[in-house]
Amino acid sequence: MTDITERAVAARVPSVADEHIKVLARRDPITVRPGTSLKDCIARIQAGGTGDSVFVTDADGTLRGVLTERDIFAQLVGRDVDLTLPVESLMKEHPWTLKLDQPVRHVIDLMQTGRYRNVPLVDDRGRLLGVIRPVDVLKYLAEAFPEELLNLPPRPHQRMRESEGA
Repeated sequence: MTDITERAVAARVPSVADEHIKVLARRDPITVRPGTSLKDCIARIQAGGTGDSVFVTDADGTLRGVLTERDIFAQLVGRDVDLTLPVESLMKEHPWTLKLDQPVRHVIDLMQTGRYRNVPLVDDRGRLLGVIRPVDVLKYLAEAFPEELLNLPPRPHQRMRESEGA
């Protein structure tokens, strides 16, 4: 049985955070080519369901920029903007990217300090390989600490209406 004391868990956190990003599940990004209209980008985000960004890539898959939901709200909502403009008019060029051989802690840092919800992963040539979302990191951490999560004590403020099995 694994030791689930606070000290034992804290001792395991660094090794889990130092694993390479390739251990995380990654998602296929929503991509568009340069010149795609803002209107089409917004439609792609809406159709994607869970994606809140579109990544602008060249024909060879090289990442050129990103247009996030935050960019759209900050720069489009409440303003008279021509939605036929190309994505380059609003996209963030040269977003922070990570590579598969970097540690998981870098994803967590970007999500915390850079306020990234979709962290783009690229190869050595800058080609977009995938995207890591917060839920992917949470699933990884939950899998790394299953006993600790399953054996959490009940929260003091929670009260059961009926006893178990009732």
